[in-house]
This record gives sequence, C-alpha cells and structure tokens, in this order.
Amino acid sequence: MTTNNTNIPPAKGQERFLTLSGLEPLVVTPDSNFINVGERTNVAGSRKFLRLIKEEKFEEALDVAREQVEGGAQIIDINMDDGLIDGKEAMVKFLNLVIAEPDIARVPIMIDSSKWDIIEAGLQVVQGKSVVNSISLKEGKDEFVHHAKLIKRYGAAVIVMAFDEVGQADTYDRRIEICKRSYDILVNEVGFPPEDIIFDLNIFPVATGMEEHRRNALDFIEATKWVRENLPYASVSGGVSNVSFSFRGNNPVREAMHSVFLYHAIKAGMNMGIVNPSMLEVYDDIPKDLLEMVEDVILDRRDDATERLLEFADSVVGKAKENKVDLSWREEPLQDRITRALVKGIDQFIIEDVEEARQASNKPIEVIEGHLMIGMNVVGDLFGSGKMFLPQVVKSARVMKKAVAYLLPYIEEEKLLNPQVGDEKGNGKILMATVKGDVHDIGKNIVSVVLACNNYEIVDLGVMVPPEKIIETAIEEKVDVIGLSGLITPSLDEMVHLAKEMERKNFKIPLLIGGATTSKAHTAVKIDPKYSEAVVHVNDASRAVTVVGDLLQKETSAAYKKSIKEDYDAFREKFLNRSQHKTYKTLAEARKNKFQIDWGKAEIVRPKKMGIQVIEDVDLRELLPYVDWTPFFRSWELHGRYPDILKDEVVGEQATELFADVQNMLNDVLANKKLRGKGVFGLFPANTLDNDDDIEVEVGHEKFIFRTLRQQLQRREGVPDYALADFIAPKTSGKEDYIGCFCVTTGFGTEEMAGKYRKDLDDYNSIMIKALSDRLAEAFAEYLHKKVRTEYWGYAADENLDNEALIEEKYKGIRPAPGYPACPDHLEKLTIWEVLKVEERIGVKLTDSLAMWPASSVSGYYFGNAGARYFGLGKIKEDQVRDFAQRKGMDYAEAAKWLAPNIADD
Repeated sequence: MTTNNTNIPPAKGQERFLTLSGLEPLVVTPDSNFINVGERTNVAGSRKFLRLIKEEKFEEALDVAREQVEGGAQIIDINMDDGLIDGKEAMVKFLNLVIAEPDIARVPIMIDSSKWDIIEAGLQVVQGKSVVNSISLKEGKDEFVHHAKLIKRYGAAVIVMAFDEVGQADTYDRRIEICKRSYDILVNEVGFPPEDIIFDLNIFPVATGMEEHRRNALDFIEATKWVRENLPYASVSGGVSNVSFSFRGNNPVREAMHSVFLYHAIKAGMNMGIVNPSMLEVYDDIPKDLLEMVEDVILDRRDDATERLLEFADSVVGKAKENKVDLSWREEPLQDRITRALVKGIDQFIIEDVEEARQASNKPIEVIEGHLMIGMNVVGDLFGSGKMFLPQVVKSARVMKKAVAYLLPYIEEEKLLNPQVGDEKGNGKILMATVKGDVHDIGKNIVSVVLACNNYEIVDLGVMVPPEKIIETAIEEKVDVIGLSGLITPSLDEMVHLAKEMERKNFKIPLLIGGATTSKAHTAVKIDPKYSEAVVHVNDASRAVTVVGDLLQKETSAAYKKSIKEDYDAFREKFLNRSQHKTYKTLAEARKNKFQIDWGKAEIVRPKKMGIQVIEDVDLRELLPYVDWTPFFRSWELHGRYPDILKDEVVGEQATELFADVQNMLNDVLANKKLRGKGVFGLFPANTLDNDDDIEVEVGHEKFIFRTLRQQLQRREGVPDYALADFIAPKTSGKEDYIGCFCVTTGFGTEEMAGKYRKDLDDYNSIMIKALSDRLAEAFAEYLHKKVRTEYWGYAADENLDNEALIEEKYKGIRPAPGYPACPDHLEKLTIWEVLKVEERIGVKLTDSLAMWPASSVSGYYFGNAGARYFGLGKIKEDQVRDFAQRKGMDYAEAAKWLAPNIADD
C-alpha cells in the first residue's frame, strides 16, 4: 500500500529529517537514538507541577523543567489544561520564564493542550522550533486544515492523533486509515513538510482481561511499521506508560513491560515518546521467566498470556528494586572480589578487600604482587583479546592506584624494618615523555596507564620535556624503555635529535615512538637510522603492552629487536625507492601552474565588521551543537562514527558508557563554570604579492605578510598546483580582497581539573577532561567560523547547515591552520600571534616548538572565496625550501628544520 505525496520533491537521494530546536538544534535522523519527551511539566502528569502552578510558584516549577532536562529529556512537554487554572495565562507566563533559562531553553518545547487558544498563545511566545501536541480529525477536516495551516505558519512541527470524526483508532486498520488520510491532507492539501509530522498511534493497556484488548500493543507496533514504510519522513510517538496500566503498583512488572514494548516498537520505527526513565528495566537484565511472559502479552503469543503474567506478578508485588546494583559478588572469595573490582572498575570496596588481603599476607608488597596483579592479569588478558576496551582498562587502573596508595605506607614501614624489601620494579621501568615544545599528552597518558596495569613501573616526565632531561632521568632511574610522544610536526625533529643523542651517549635502551603525527614511515626513515638500538613505532595502547613485553623478554628480546631492525630496514628501502620514482616541478613551474580564479568576475564580499574582535568568556553551552564527538571516541581507541558507534555491535556498550560519563562531566563543567573559553579573531584587507605565494595583510596602519607553500609534485595535465595564496586576489587585479585569522581556547581550567584528578589517582577522569576540553575547543572554532561566515564577514548570510554538514565542511570558504596539510609550516603562527596580539589579549602562548598552550586551543585563517578548498601540500623540493627561507629572512637550515616532514626524501 503506497501513498501519492505530491509535496515531496523527487530529488534523488534527498534526505529530510525532523528538525526541532530550543537554543540548540535537535535533528532526528534514522541513526538517532530514541527521543525521550519529558512530561513532568504537564499538570496532568505531575501532581507536584500542578500544585506549583496552582499556587503560582512558577520559579519552583522551573526546577521541575530543569530536572527533566538534566535527567536526559530531549524535549519537554508543557501542558496547563486544568479546570482551576487559566491555561492560556499560565502557558504564556511559564514559557516566558523558560526562555530566560538557557539550561532549560536549550531543548525544544512541546506545547500540549486540548484547547487551540492555549496552543496558539504558546506558539506566539516560544522560541526555536517547537512541537504542537496535538491536532486530529476529531472535529472534522475543516478545523484540522485550519489548525495545520496556522501551525505551519508559526514554523512548528505537529503531533497528529489517530482520531477522527468516528472516534479514536483502536485497531491496526483504523490506525493506518486515519494516519493515511491525515498525512494526505497535510502533505498534499496544506503543503505541510512531511518530516514535521509525528503520529501518535494511541498506546492502550494490555492484559486487562478483556479479549478486545489483547492486540493493543501489537496493533500499535505493526501500525508503526506501516507508517514508517508508507508515509515518508513521518515520525511515530506515544505515551509508553499506558501499556502497563493494568499493573499499577507493581513496578517490577511495569518496568519490564515498558522495556519490552519499547524494544519492539523502536525496532518497528517508533522514534520518540513519553517515557519515565526510572520506570524502565534494561531489556537484557529482565529475568528470563518474566521476559517470556511479558513478551507473550505484548506480542499476543498465547491465549493464556494474561493469566500467566497476572499469576507471576503476584509473586513479585512489593519487591523493591535494589537500586539496580547487584552486590551478590560481595559473597565471593577474596581474590574473586578483588578481580571483579578491577575488571569492572568498582572502587567502592577495594580498600576493605585490600586490607583483608594484607592481614592474610606476610608482607604488604605481596598483596600487589599477588592479589592485585592476578586481577590485573585478567584485565590484560581481556583487553588483549578484545573483550575489554580502553576506557574500562583506565577505570581498572583507577582502582589499582587506589589500592596501591592504601598499601604504600605499610610497604614503606616494612622497608624501614627490612631495607631489602620493596626493591622490585615489576615487569620493568618505562620512562614516558612528551618531547620539548609539545603540550599534548592524552595518548601518552593512556599508554602509561595501560602499561602500569600490566605491572610496569612508569616514570612520567609530563610535557615539553627537553632531551637532556629525558637522558638524565633515564640514567638516574635505570629505565628499561623510553617512550616519546608528540602531536605537532616539530616534535618529529625533536625525536630524531634525541635518537642521535642516545646513540652518541651509547645508550642500549629501546625507544618507543608514538603520537598523532608520528608514523611507521617517519620512524623507519628518519629515526631508526640514527639509533642502533631498537626503535619501534606504537600506534595504539593495546600494542604497547605486546611491544614492551617482547622488547624486555630476556629469552627472545634479541631476536625480536633484530626482526624489528630488519623490518624497518626493508620498509625504509622500499619507501625511499618509491619516493625516487616521484617527479617534481621547479617552484617557478609550479607557480605558472597555480590555481586560477577569474578575479574580474569573482564575487568579493567586504566584511561587515573589519578589524580585531575579542571574546572574553564564551558561554560554553553555545558550543554544544557544534561538538563533533567522533574524535572523542577515537582518542579512547573506540573506532566508529558518532552516533552510530553507540549502537556498534562490538564497542557500542562501552561507547555508550563512556559517552554517559563525559556527559556527566560536561554537565559539571557547565554548571560550575570549571572551564573558560576565550577567543580573538580579525578580518582584514589583503592581496597577494608578485611572487604569487605571499599574502600582504593590512592591519590598521601596519602591513604583515602570511607566507604560503605551493604543491610541487608532478600531477596529470590540467591539475593545478595549489597554494593558499591562490584564494586571495593579487594586487595586480586592482581589487581589494580580505582574509581573517583567529585563535580560540577552552583550555583555561583544564590542567587544574586534570591535576586534581591525578592527585586523587583518577587517571580516567584526568584523561577525560582533556579529551572533553579538546572537543569544546574544536567546537568553538566551528561556532566562531559560522559566526564569521554569516555575521561578522557575512559572505554566507543565508547559510543553513546542520552540525553534520559543518563537520563535513560543506560551507563556503575554508579555515586552514598552520601545521596542517595545506600549510604545514608552524612558523606562520608567529605572524597570527603578532597580528592579533593573541597572548596579550586572551593569554594563549606558543611554546618553543610553536605548540599552543593551553593545549585545548585552535588557531588558523579564514578564506572566504567560493573557490577556496582544502588540499595537502605533499612533498616539496629544495628550491622551495630555499625560496621560503629567503622570504622568511632565515637561513636554509632553520627553514629546513621546520619543513623537514614535507621535504622530498631524494
């Protein structure tokens, strides 16, 4: 059965999603999780809310709304229908108060009433894109069409009840009959956007004892499937608690019924609804006997389903839930309890269990070497076999550290009595450091935690560690392995330098290389030849354990080191041979083949606000719609795209738990203003100079030069050799063009929070706050770029892109950053800092290697030309390095140091 939808454009591949908003957008895509509507701000759904409204305690009533949002409601339903309340006045007053509370107003509002005048009064004051709940054909087609046209004019979405002139739909056939008729009228006659239609298909109680109610849930589920398959873009909603009405007072059964109903309804296509989260059981946690009986009722699988469930329900009446916490494991043997605590990351009982173990041991060190390491070996085995994931391992480390910290005073006391005790260093001692000039340490800290979980002693020197400090500490501490980390390209050169120094001092300690910019290629080609001992690139934490174990295994380490050397020798030879087959143009030839823009026809928009603007303290809540969460999961070595990763068969459960933890931290950061976001940006007149690669920027009465680099690799005929300067009009065109630059940070407060967590032996949250701060900084950059495009510069004033489109960079113009593929030269940050007076204005500093501090900072340029695009510079030749050095006023060696990763290997 199909329907003719003449209002839906037939554009191939076009996607249309229900999009709502408060202060933040809510886009309901096929990949979205179930959208939960909070109903506690409904006078019919909350006695407390009704009392507060009757007593005109509107400020207290706001707290009810706030609790719902904080509790996870993505939409809040507001209803003022009560005989003793002036519903219209109460709706307007309450909505005006909600609008003034950003932490509430960030979610969309559902204006709920059976009276049209109340709905319309709400529509006239609500902000963003709301939902009307509801309209139906109950009063006939004319009134239905009249209300729909007004809702469309107000720009709201609508819930359509499965109700017509005959009555409420209570069977499968009546549901689809009313929904099809309503949909055709809305789409084909009113011109209502189909994606803004939400059908409420009426959820009725089951297990009432009445034969005609047996299929109530199943009819809803099957009708939902029909709607989603036959009424394109429409959504399905409902009030879930109705299904269990027959079991009022028996929460265990009601919770199971809600979960089973939702499980099947969501699979059928129900994508939103009113659900009380506290009245839900986890589907997989429902006892199997209860699950079978509830599914028999919901899916109408047995004639005696109701009787069986009623009989079973009597046996569980009054059984209170134990806060969902199963403590039966506390009855297990001591070692099993300690192992479980480590595997599950539960630190609640670890001190009492460790004390019990200490009392039963001859020496306190034996608890670490015995009970705790037995547990951590299980953690290591599970992690290595892919049955545990990185965030869980870091939680295990938190429990381990708490246990060790408790035991340390006893171990020190034992040492005083017997100086020979406690000299053991476990499996080995490893020095970890982020190299000189670099401030990023999330990856290093994760690797440190994982290695510590495998009984390696870690000497962590932190960030920005000079080579002499690394060498000095390695000798003093007698370490077995040195691990180096770096994120920015100058860090690569620091690693090469350190390898040379270790060779010069005749070190025999294996060297681990890791970090975002590192690679096996760079390690094999640049670092390995400088150091005769083993050099190994490690690209994730799980591999670090295996590599270190192989390096330090006495029986096999020599063979392993030899195999690594041979592998890197072969890799290097193959890489260099491949490089020699590549051909390059001279810089002069590349400039002749530049990307061409017809500047006579090109549109150049003068910025609406020229000069420098400072953002002293951005409201971090404004950044939330711009957060790209995918890299957050990647930093924890959970790979997949958000939000799909939350449903991933392998990592979905762990990703969901991790996401819940970061959301709790985010709420704490926002509520208590623990992080501060600051930014500075400027928009200026600019033109390229005669050499085609330099951009002259006019800042007040001063002139500055941004130096850009040009592609030189020989490409097929007709493909230009890009430089960023190509996107700015040359002086010879006679046209004034414009460029922008910026720096934003959300890092102020991050290190303080991370330090406090570290002090509390909580690596998990110490890493978490840094990863969160990085996401907020990137969101700030995205948010500000949009403001520039649409307001400050204004060349894309009509832009209307969702966050996914922003992540995919579908906007006009680009935001390249020094140190990234199009402009890998970090030196240009110095010019940005000079132009914007970044350190003076917002306090973000540059290290010796030109990393930004605080680490959660982003800087770059703004190019507004429609032809501007991202590209990778690739390898360049010596003539360009020499030319660049001359343009920068430095010697060749200095320029080559900064450009080393991009200089052709031949």
